[in-house]
Parts: sequence; structure tokens; C-alpha cells
Amino acid sequence: MHNEGVNNERRRFLTTSASVVGGAGALATSVPFVSTLMPSARAKAIGAPVEVDIGDLEIGERKIVKWRGRPVWILRRDDATIDGLSELDEDVKDPMSEVQQQPFYARNEYRSQRAEYLIVLGICTHLGCSPVYARKDEVETYQLGADWQGGFFCPCHGSRFDLAGRVFKGVPAPANLVVPPHQYVSDTRVLIGDDSGVVQS
Repeated sequence: MHNEGVNNERRRFLTTSASVVGGAGALATSVPFVSTLMPSARAKAIGAPVEVDIGDLEIGERKIVKWRGRPVWILRRDDATIDGLSELDEDVKDPMSEVQQQPFYARNEYRSQRAEYLIVLGICTHLGCSPVYARKDEVETYQLGADWQGGFFCPCHGSRFDLAGRVFKGVPAPANLVVPPHQYVSDTRVLIGDDSGVVQS
């Protein structure tokens, strides 16, 4: 009887010890596995907002930055370009930006918060190619027709976009260029990828 009590105690001790050691082993094995599922510092940085200085951007000039691995175009437009956008309303598929390709603050004729600056993803909405910035004086280079006022041309399949990123009728691209979330943090700096400070009026 005495031996039986000792054996039971010993059995419980061994069972508990084995459980603890097994649990510790399972935990040690799972830590490297779980850590592979966590985003790396580099991956987090890729998705982080990007602050851009636009103070040196000349009229008609375009700056390209990367956000989430994609090109973002920032174009500074002059008054003549801004005023001429409405003349193209009949030529583009979605003149009033009704398709959800932009945040609420860019759902206007300029497709921007500030008419002077256009901020769009430099990716064609057809098959993801990157269009070229084709100025008005480059009409012959890209064979865009005498009425070309400048904009973006995708040489992959011929899609064309105006200087508000609106897609023209009769081309493969189904929608306007996408406006990413952004906000101005000063008169000369814009934050791409974060619009938490923009208030809807």
C-alpha cells in the first residue's frame, strides 16, 4: 500500500514534469514560426506614409515618389491648365469623378484638394502599366493628335488621361487614375498615405 502511494505521487510528478517540458518545447518551436508571420520593419516602412517637399516644384513639373512600392505623381498645374479642364468634360469617361477612384476631397473638377496640385498613382487602370507624362509640345512624339493639351499616355495599350488624371473615352482603361489618401502638413509639404487630418465639410 505504501509503495502504491509513492508510485502514484511519482507518476503525477513525472506527468507534470513531462507536460511542462513539452509545453516549453512547443512554445520554443512556435516562436520562430510566429515571428515569420509578423511584418518586418522593412515591410512596415514600405506601407508607412511618405512626406514630400513640394516647395521646389515648378509649374508644369512632375515629382515622382514611392508609396507602398507604387509610384505617386505630384504635378503642379498652372491657371491655364486648371481653367481648361472643363473644356474636356465631353471627351472623358468620368468627368465628375463619380467612380470611386479618389477620396471625398478630390471628388471635384480638379480631382485634388488644391487645384494647383494633382496627386495620383502613376499606374494605368487598364493593366497596371505606367503611363508617360506627355506634355502638349510632345504631341508628335506620341502621335496624340493636334487637340492634345497635355496629360498622360500609356504606350502599352494606348490609354490616355488628361491633366486631372481623367481617362478619355474610346481607350482600354476603364477608370480615372487613382488619387491616394494624402494631406497637406504645410504650404510646401504633403503627406502621402495618410489623410486622417482632412475634415469633410
